[in-house]
Amino acid sequence: MSRAPQSASTPPKLKHTVSADGTMSKRQVLESLSGLLLGMFVSILAATVVSTSLPIIISDLKGDQSAYTWVVTATLLATTVSTPLWGKFADLFNRKLLIQLALVVFVVGSALAGFSQDTNTLIVFRVLQGLGAGGLAALSQIIMADIISPRDRGKYAGLFGGVMAVGTVGGPLLGGLVTDAFGWRWNFFIALPIAIVAIILLQLTLHLPKHPKRKVRIDYFGAVLIAGGISLLLIWVSLAGSQFEWASVPSFAMVVGAVVLLVAAVIVELKVPEPIIPLTMFKNRTFTLAVIASLAVGVSMFGTSVFLAQYMQLARGATPTQSGLLTIPLMAGLLVASTIFGGIISRKGTWKAIMVSGAVLVVAGTSLLGTLSYDTNLVLVGIYMAVLGAGLGMLMQNLVLVTQNSIEIKNLGVATSAVTFFRSLGGTVGVSVLGSVLGTIIAQQIKDGIPKLSAADQATAVQTLGSGTIPHVASLPDAIRVLVESAYGVGVGSVFLFSIPLAIVTLIAVIFLPNAKLGSQNAVQLKSSAANPGTGSVSTESKASRHEREVDASEDALIAATAGTAGLTPAGQVNPTGAINIADTESDPSRRN
Repeated sequence: MSRAPQSASTPPKLKHTVSADGTMSKRQVLESLSGLLLGMFVSILAATVVSTSLPIIISDLKGDQSAYTWVVTATLLATTVSTPLWGKFADLFNRKLLIQLALVVFVVGSALAGFSQDTNTLIVFRVLQGLGAGGLAALSQIIMADIISPRDRGKYAGLFGGVMAVGTVGGPLLGGLVTDAFGWRWNFFIALPIAIVAIILLQLTLHLPKHPKRKVRIDYFGAVLIAGGISLLLIWVSLAGSQFEWASVPSFAMVVGAVVLLVAAVIVELKVPEPIIPLTMFKNRTFTLAVIASLAVGVSMFGTSVFLAQYMQLARGATPTQSGLLTIPLMAGLLVASTIFGGIISRKGTWKAIMVSGAVLVVAGTSLLGTLSYDTNLVLVGIYMAVLGAGLGMLMQNLVLVTQNSIEIKNLGVATSAVTFFRSLGGTVGVSVLGSVLGTIIAQQIKDGIPKLSAADQATAVQTLGSGTIPHVASLPDAIRVLVESAYGVGVGSVFLFSIPLAIVTLIAVIFLPNAKLGSQNAVQLKSSAANPGTGSVSTESKASRHEREVDASEDALIAATAGTAGLTPAGQVNPTGAINIADTESDPSRRN
């Protein structure tokens, strides 16, 4: 049977063009994801390639434990502060251009860091890295929601998990090899050629449907207040205990200043027409619980990589290359769990049991790592890391997924970036506080251990360790080396013990997440349905909102009642009346009447 000739007035459909209603073939999805995945890979690589060499970097730049913590915290701080801004921009401007810009900022900051002459300049350039990282973290999740429905997103989680695992595992390995062979500065340069390819590939393959144009209103005042309040809070957390006492005048002044700025930010966000973080989103129970869980997950995710690198090199005497190899079980657990369980979520549409199980594994893995000492069997350390990695793999992406599934489509960008923002906030505060705790424990352990050394070793120890700078462990005399390794072993184990309550908070938050059904439409299709209610289905987030409002009913009874109630259409089906759901009109006053 021959095809009818195409009308002369109808232009041929390009291979990469996305249909007006947002429908994309599997090939189009994979092509669009290719540039996005490479962009994510280069950002992860540029960040992780220096993780195993940081002890050497800080030692060469004559930095101390506080400087080590600040080099890590600076990036997390900039990422945290900038993430909600990128998310808001994603709701207002071209998302493809934004993610390319974020990638450029990130890699330029990374390259400049390679020329650092002291820890202060390194920290400044790491801030620039963090600004770009905030955009990449938020925009990648937002763009995924544009082209992939919540139900189908799980089967693509393996791709993202694979990129994350290769970048996170390969980065430290590559960084160790480069550091041992050419010096640590080259770690900051190797991502540049890959970044150029990623930007070009994004331009060629990422074809997003056009979003309707609307008047842009940017809440600059709110952005300044949020950035100022969060920054002051995180700076206080980072400096307290090392530069000044927790209970001191500077500490009190910084806390009061942060509270005043954040209260002012809340007042502004409640009044402006286009808030950076719409506070009404916290009425959504899924969003609120996902934020709480993300705060605690951030501590596990960021803290694990930071403190395990120190443990391997400073408590076990590993080289940067060996340190990268020894942390493979963590990323292997994350990759395997995210791939397997992402596929299960796509096939069955169920996620609650998987996320609860992941939270249990995070609690278990954190508790096991809390038993670390300088002589713990490395096989056991690997098992402990794999358990924690599996838990994180079952949680991290799915917290974003359930949030996107339940939130109003108009707030997709800010909601996605908000979850990422609070995860980064938790990681930044956690690394800062736990880094301060680690420094205190190590200093005390060394102080208590020096009198037990011989007179000659005591003099050497005071001279070598008295300044507080991180030493080259391998070059220390045996007795002093054992003392330093023992101190770091006890310190890192204690840090994980202090993290257990946060892991339990994650578990409780996940348990109480509403078990809403995943929708089968991507963000563009949902926007099309909202704009043309007579031709599309009721949005997935509307059903989730109804689900959350009926908290007194059992989940199974609620789903059955919702599907059978007149005028309420299950996700993925056409509403023959074209009526707008009452949950939509309640949450969006502009759609009333």
